[in-house]
Formats: sequence, C-alpha cells, structure tokens
Amino acid sequence: MRVRWLGLALSLTLLALSSAAGAAASVDPTAGAARVGAAALNAPLQLVFPLRADLAGLRSRALAVSTPGNPEYGHYATIPQLARRYGAAPGTSARAISFLRRAGAGAVRLDATGLFLDATLRSGAAERLFATELARFRGRAGAFTAPAIGTPSLPSGLQGLVTGVIGLDTRPVATTPSFERLRASRAVFPTRAAFSSRAAFSSRAAFAGPHAAAPTPLAHAAAQPSSGYSPATGTQSGCGPARQTGSFTPNQYLTAYNFSPLQAAGLTGRGERVALIEIDGFKHADVSAFAGCFGLRVPAVNSFGVGLRHLLPAGGEATLDLEVLSAAAPGLKAIDVYESSANEASALKALTAPLQNPGFKPQVISASLGLCEPFVYGAVHRSGIAHTEGALEMAAAAGISFLDSSGDAGSADCTDNGNPLPHLAVNYPTSSWWVTGVGGTNIALNADNTLASEVVWNDASLQAGSAGGGGRSEVIPRPPYQTGTVPGSRRQVPDVSMLADVAPGYAIYCSAPRACVTPSNRNPWQGIGGTSAGTPLLAGGFAMIDQYLRTHGRQDLGLANPLIYRIGHSAAAAGALSDVTRFGNDVGPYIGNGTPLGCCTARPGYDDASGWGSVNLAGFAAAALATAPVLVDVRLSLPSGQHPVASRQIRATVSCSGHCVLGAIALVRIGRRSAFRARSRIYTLAGAGRRTAQIKFSPGQLARLRAALRHHSSITAAVTGAIVDSAFNVEKTTAARKLRITG
Repeated sequence: MRVRWLGLALSLTLLALSSAAGAAASVDPTAGAARVGAAALNAPLQLVFPLRADLAGLRSRALAVSTPGNPEYGHYATIPQLARRYGAAPGTSARAISFLRRAGAGAVRLDATGLFLDATLRSGAAERLFATELARFRGRAGAFTAPAIGTPSLPSGLQGLVTGVIGLDTRPVATTPSFERLRASRAVFPTRAAFSSRAAFSSRAAFAGPHAAAPTPLAHAAAQPSSGYSPATGTQSGCGPARQTGSFTPNQYLTAYNFSPLQAAGLTGRGERVALIEIDGFKHADVSAFAGCFGLRVPAVNSFGVGLRHLLPAGGEATLDLEVLSAAAPGLKAIDVYESSANEASALKALTAPLQNPGFKPQVISASLGLCEPFVYGAVHRSGIAHTEGALEMAAAAGISFLDSSGDAGSADCTDNGNPLPHLAVNYPTSSWWVTGVGGTNIALNADNTLASEVVWNDASLQAGSAGGGGRSEVIPRPPYQTGTVPGSRRQVPDVSMLADVAPGYAIYCSAPRACVTPSNRNPWQGIGGTSAGTPLLAGGFAMIDQYLRTHGRQDLGLANPLIYRIGHSAAAAGALSDVTRFGNDVGPYIGNGTPLGCCTARPGYDDASGWGSVNLAGFAAAALATAPVLVDVRLSLPSGQHPVASRQIRATVSCSGHCVLGAIALVRIGRRSAFRARSRIYTLAGAGRRTAQIKFSPGQLARLRAALRHHSSITAAVTGAIVDSAFNVEKTTAARKLRITG
C-alpha cells in the first residue's frame, strides 16, 4: 500500500519545490474538469515560494558527508547551520518578504531550511499579483480553484528572488489507493500446497519456465507466473485473528530479514526518532490492538497537521506504516506523523516539515509518496526538479536517512485513475539521489522463519499492474554512487527491496471506515501489501542501525545509498544483502494491449527489478560499523567564577579532537528534590577545537532556583559535555563535572 500522486492531476507543481513561471505552460491545469464559475475573491490560498539559494554548494556538501572514503564523510551539520550557509541570502529573503507583505500577503514566513517562503493570499490579490484569472472547477477529486487561462507570471518585484509560486491550483494531487487493490483475496492465489517455499521459489521448474536459459526481458515477462501464494509459509505467532489472515506476522518478517538478532541484543531503535509523511490519519486504538496482539511496545506517537485545522480521518496508509514501523523498532524514542492534505502547497510543506520542527528533528524519514516522473518534468522542467532536490540534499547533509517506496505498478509507474499506463516510468522522489528507493519482493520461509527464497513482486493474478516499482529515470542523472553499477547516464531504481507482495502480505489491524472496513469486509484484521509496507520496515531497521553505531562510538548512517553500493561491490555483500535473481517487474503483459514493456528482469547483482535485493539487517549493521567514521574524543571544563542564577546560564567549555557536533547538558538538583535537566544549543566544530556552550535556564527553572536560594537550599549541577546528532541525541559523553550553585 502506498500513497500515489495522481498522475493526471495537472497542478503538478506539487513536488517541484520550484515551478518557475512558465514551466508548466504545456500542461493544462484544468484538463478533465468542468469550469463552474469564478473563484471567490476572498478565498484564502496557501502559497509557497522557492527562493534563490546555493543549491550547487548544498549538493556538493551533501555528497561529501554521505560518501564513504571522503574526508568529510559523516561530518553532518544542523539544519540551521545548513540554512545559513546554503539557503537564501538574508537580503534575498528579506526583499521577497517585504514585497509580499506590501502586496497583501499574510503569515509570510521564511522556513527553517532557508529555501522557501510560506504565505497566505486572497484569490483576488493573487490574480492581480500573478497576472492570471482564477476559476472554480469540478473534477474527479471534487471542487478546486486553478488558473483558468494562460500561465501565471511572477511580478517584477519577485523576479530574481524566487523561482516560482506553488498553491494557485488547489486541486488534490495526492490520494491513497483503495485497500481493495492491495488486499489479499485468498481465492485467486495458489495455495501453500501448490507453492511450498521450495517449490515456489527454489525450483526452476515450478516458476522459471524458460528463465533458466537467461531470457530477454520480454520473454521473461511474458512467461512469468504470479509471485503471490497463500497462506504464508513459515510459522506465525500472535493472536488468533491475526494468524487467521494467512499473512505474515511480525516474528516472521523480522526473522526473515535478520532484525531479530539485533532486537535480542537490545537494539530496538532506542533514542531514535522516525518521521512518517502521510495524507491520511490513524487511530491510536488500532495501533494498540496490533501491538497487543503481538506483545509489542508502541513508541510515543506525535501527530502534526501540516496546513490543517484538524487532523485527518483514519485511513489505511498511516495505520499500515505505524504498525509495521512499531514492529520493526518498538524502542523508538518517538514516531512523528506529519499529516497533510493533498493539495500542492500542503504536500510540499509536509516534505520539509520534519526538517523544521524544533525539538523533533528525525534521524529517519519514511515516505510512501511519489509522482510519475514524466508528469513532474512536464510541469516543472529541470529548474523545478533542481529545487526539489535542494530540500532532500539538506536532509542528507544533516545526516537524515530518507526512504521512499518505489511504487506498486512495476516499471509502468504512471497511472490514469489508478490504472497503469503502458509506458516505462519511475517514481519521484524515489529517483532522487538523496532518497533510498525501496522496491518490492515476495518471500518464502522455512519453518523457523528464516528466508528460504525471494522473488520480485509481480502479481498478475491480483490486478493488472501490481508489482514493485523500478526502472530508469528520464529526469535525474546517474548519481556518483551508481557509477560502475548501472549503464547509461540516468539514475536507476530501486536501491533495495523488501517484502511487498499482497499474498501472503502483512497482517495488520485497521478499523478505518471505508479505507479498511467496508460492507463487504468488516474484519479489521487484514492482509495488506505494497512497497510502502516494506519502506517503514526498512526505516525501522535503519533506526536500529543508528542505535548500533552509536553504542560503538560511530557516526549515524545518514544517506544510506553510497554505503549500499559500496557494500554491493564488496565481499560483505553476501552477508548484508540478499540478492534477488528471480522474476521481474514488467507489467506490460497485463495492461494495455498486453505487450511487454521491456523492463525489468532480476539477475545476479544490481538490477532495476529489485536493486541489490533485500537487506539482511544484522549483516548490514556489521558492514556499516566497519565503514562508519569513529566519533572523536570529547572533553569538558567548567570556567571558574560562575554565577548561574544571576547570569541565567551555566557555561561549559567542550572540546573535540576533530570535527564534531557538540553540546552540554546540566542535571540540576535542588536539595533532595527531583532534578531538572537543561541543555545548551548545538555547536559544530569543523576540526579540533573548543567551544564554550551556554546552558540557559528557562523562566520556570530560574524561578525554582531563585526560590531555592531564598530558602538557603543546596543546589548542585552535574554538567556533561557531549557529541550529539542534530536532534541532540547523545552519541558520546564526558564524565560529569559537579558545579555548586550559590548565586
């Protein structure tokens, strides 16, 4: 199950964090919709303005800190630091803000990345400002506002400052596909008896047909049978209703992908924060019911509305993502769910929201979003794609792992009303350099739930076009880490793949009306598949690896792709990646006129059907440990003559023996009362050196300290220097130094 961007919804400035004026001139934003009248002049519009910024410098920095062997590898910075260095110049943003305010815009705000301005503007003012006519239309997705004729143009006061405007078209451009498409119907799949784990995936005679003769992609696609079967192989666990789905339960996929040894060692994602980007909501009770069935802990879950007055109704996608993620990494510090409406401005804000939410910066972002590349390019051209990449580059430069599902329509990613079009295409942002694209497979398990075999997901018997996405980008050039791996000059996806087939699928609990529970299916326990099930699974795995690296004094994983390709070409590949060499994701024989599209067939090593194959998490963690930079030494001293209450802060000098992100923490105790904690802001040292960190007290803390002094209570502070990540997760600490506070 994954969120699909509506391929034919023509306001495709959506993911183009920049749509330069005139870039979408060849695209009719009202195609397929009927004009029903003029736009209400006072209707508020939520707009986003991409700013001129140093995107080339940001790309260079993101590559350097993400590439093993580069002297800058692992030298991450905070979002504020990156924004100051690579975001819009202060003069640029100030002039744009001033112009928009004079033009009548409200709530004009520079976002934390320094790459965008947010603003609100009434429809009538927007028509005058952008020299366009806005009208009301009604289409498949309901009523919306959009430019009626012509192409909006930037006013002279914004030219040279911003590269476009997003939000003039309010048509919903993202939707969640019906769960019916990705719900297992047991009647249409071969039974376990027909396809036992060995017969189904290990015997060439059972599934291969002419495969043994190294066929061409066309011959393979035409001969390939469906990858689905039912019920699940292996040994399920959990409550009876979950097992009755016939789908895989958490103990099975966690064992198959070797999560279990890490969890048994106490690596459950502790201290890590994962962000999910969603366009539907969830019920806490559903996630709790799922966890209770399998004896799992549910991490703290925070919900954030992006451009919303109220959180969204429960749906299937957010429920699926939360349940799979909480099974993979039950010890997470928190899961932050960013809920967005489906219009272009809100969807854009959702992509960047995890980067600019103070105190909630994640180590991993998992998204099940995507848009068919040809439609993106037709709407925004190269300049728009470049600005989209800027936000993702900032995430990589900050050490954030970003994962996206590669799609559920095989190598034919573009769809019309949910049906794949018979043309080769891949997803964006999956095809971004800065995103780990997760494709789809199906697995067969031994009785002990170890992996018996694995094939590319391609379920012709479920519905035409149900397969793991993958292929060659027509927009994004080949990234440096794919040089020597893929032919040609374009980015190829996916990078890796995980379980996605609907049959047997993942057992989940979802009681959301219409999305999950329907008149024809009232059971909230269901078997669900799709590449977005595999994406949060791997996101949880990456969070566990971050914890593993931290316990060994190593830097976080960050953008995983350069490491994945390095491992793929090394002797460590056999233990870290499970090569998938069977089947393909060509859905051509099952759509259109039934002609194969010519891509993509699995083979040894990297291929566009499954990437490098699936991830053996324990093996990948070991390979990451061997490569990750060692955290430098950190020391602490406390300057003398301090008066923390009078100065409202404690000063602590923290030094590092090399590049580090540092901070200081004070645990303050008043008499025998419970202690409170205060911390400094984050500082970055480019090399060996020191920084005096200021641990400032909040007004409430100061009030407590002053009251304690009036009552002559003893006050002590235990101060610690630390190497931290940009979310202030502690990676390495000094011994605590005590400070007596007397004034």
